[in-house]
Amino acid sequence: MDFIAGAIGGGLSTAVGYPLDTVKVRIQTEKHYKGFWHCVQETYRTEKIWGFYKGVSASVLAVSAISSVSFGTYKNFLCTICKLRYGAADAKPSKLDVSLAGAVAGAVRVVLTNPSEVAKVRMQTQRNPHPSVTSQPVSKPKYQGSLHCLKVITKEEGFGGLYKGCSALLCRDCSASAVYFLSYSALCDWLTPAGKSKPGFLVVLLSGGFAGVLAWGLATPMDVIKSRMQVDESDQHKYKGLIHCVRESVRKEGAKVLFKGLGLNCIRAFPVNMVVFVTYEAVLRFTDRYISKK
Repeated sequence: MDFIAGAIGGGLSTAVGYPLDTVKVRIQTEKHYKGFWHCVQETYRTEKIWGFYKGVSASVLAVSAISSVSFGTYKNFLCTICKLRYGAADAKPSKLDVSLAGAVAGAVRVVLTNPSEVAKVRMQTQRNPHPSVTSQPVSKPKYQGSLHCLKVITKEEGFGGLYKGCSALLCRDCSASAVYFLSYSALCDWLTPAGKSKPGFLVVLLSGGFAGVLAWGLATPMDVIKSRMQVDESDQHKYKGLIHCVRESVRKEGAKVLFKGLGLNCIRAFPVNMVVFVTYEAVLRFTDRYISKK
């Protein structure tokens, strides 16, 4: 059930956070935006509401699958650790156990995440002026949808193009996922009154929100590098790899470039991860009650 609960939570969270994610990607990859509101205004002025939802269909499906794998891997790996170390799968894990299980879940995510992340970033940064804001004929966009985007990338850049930015994504997700699950677990334990076996839904909401903020606070530098590497198309070749991308970005824009979108990531992370965890817990508790009644 952890896989199903994770899938439902991931899908719902995408609907909550996708417009802000589009703004974040554009701020991280393009220099001409002066800030959050300028990016929002320019996107709406030239592309209307649809500009904020480019690539959303594939993202909902991908995030649902990825969230399912992430939560399922985390829970099963944690149970395995507990069984090996303490002799019982339901034994209380240590903080190190939780962190290790979270890091493994993050590593597994990358295999599934990278192609959809590349397509999402390319779609989000593609310019398609809305017919109402231009007198010129609107040219056909290079990428006509997420699946078409994946097809074009594979054709032009080979299979390796689907895994651009993989090294940055691995650094981002392993560390962030470890912090994510550890902080959620620690906050739930801290906020849950003594004698209660499970946290209340308010505790889950707050713990999930703050866990998301902490994880994205740590993840933002590698998130910036990941986005820049993934938007680098075959005819550009701006970046030779992770270290080169970091070096070039810092050289041209200063160390502050690594924190582009930090505030936006944290603002988006709170409601998104509240939805993820409260949905996850609600599904698990509903199925537990349903099974116990049988």
